[in-house]
Amino acid sequence: MMLLTPVLVTLALRVAQIVPESERAGALGQVLSLGAVLALLVNPVVGGLSDRTTSRFGRRRPWLLGGALTALIGLVVVADGGNIPTLMLGWALAQLGGTPALTAVTAGVPDFIPAHQQARASGIIGMTTSIAMIGGSLLASAFSTVLSVAFIVPALIAVTGVIVLCCVIDDAPARTGQFGRYTFKEFLRSFWVSPRKHPDFAWNFVGRFLCFVGIAAATSYQAYYLMDKVGIAEDKVASKMLVGMACMVAAIVVGSVLGGQLSDRFGRRKVYVMASAVVIGAGLALLALGDSYGMYLVAITVFGFGEGVYLSVDVALAAAVLPDPANSAKDMGVLNIGNALPQSLVPIIAPALLAIGGGTENYGAFFLFGAVAACLGALAVQLVRSVK
Repeated sequence: MMLLTPVLVTLALRVAQIVPESERAGALGQVLSLGAVLALLVNPVVGGLSDRTTSRFGRRRPWLLGGALTALIGLVVVADGGNIPTLMLGWALAQLGGTPALTAVTAGVPDFIPAHQQARASGIIGMTTSIAMIGGSLLASAFSTVLSVAFIVPALIAVTGVIVLCCVIDDAPARTGQFGRYTFKEFLRSFWVSPRKHPDFAWNFVGRFLCFVGIAAATSYQAYYLMDKVGIAEDKVASKMLVGMACMVAAIVVGSVLGGQLSDRFGRRKVYVMASAVVIGAGLALLALGDSYGMYLVAITVFGFGEGVYLSVDVALAAAVLPDPANSAKDMGVLNIGNALPQSLVPIIAPALLAIGGGTENYGAFFLFGAVAACLGALAVQLVRSVK
């Protein structure tokens, strides 16, 4: 909720308050892309450091709590920001804090969950993401007239949740001497897993990257899509998006539960990841073709079901192709580049796609680009050989 609410709603609304209409897509891209680049760089590094953490508080707790508190500070800066550089600074700090916390949570799946239950656990994680979406949209709608509060309240809720998680997990520290010294060479290795030695890991990374290009396309520009193509007034966008998020979240919950249970029951991962990527692409295609609020709701529901199945099974697939369980956080951090990098690239590419044909509102080209990427992601997952 801490990071999803700004990406989905509040950052776009804050940028719209600061810059002219003709500049807002590019300005939003600057803010989102800087934060995503930092998340991209931090993800595997923090994963490697977390794997090595010998603190008596465990390997994951220090990064969970420290990251969440840092992200809270960054969002306070965003909430008070009155210009684009300040928003960029605050959002960068929020990503620098939120990324270690998310990396620690993701590493918890291979750390704490048996292999035969990992898809189900991933589905539960996907459901909490969905709850965060609807909760964040609800808060954005409730505080749309006092937008700064809509940044801070979700962050406080997230910090509270992290504190509870830190209290209940059985998180043991790394054994002293288990890992070598963290050198600059090791830092560089944080960003690399050999595709020659671990081809299934590499293909899963490619598939994840392409699917998250589609997901980023759908989530980053919904507010402007509703204003520019559907014709929703700016002061009504938050409430209209709340209804859209409710439809999407309901579909994500159904997809998460169904995908996780079926995947665990039949012991298959790839077919569910591939099918869900295609459904994500179909939802994006409907967004590209639609120009009414009703069509938006249909499209976002289809997209949500595909995303729900994808999120419930892809983490389990990723856990199955990790090169070394002892380095789970580091390797999951490398995989997480696959979902962090699109959050940087899509906002950079978006203005050019939106400008196709003249103007700044070619959402058809933009969403079709995301649809094609998601479908190509399904093809990449097909090349994973060691997992059914």
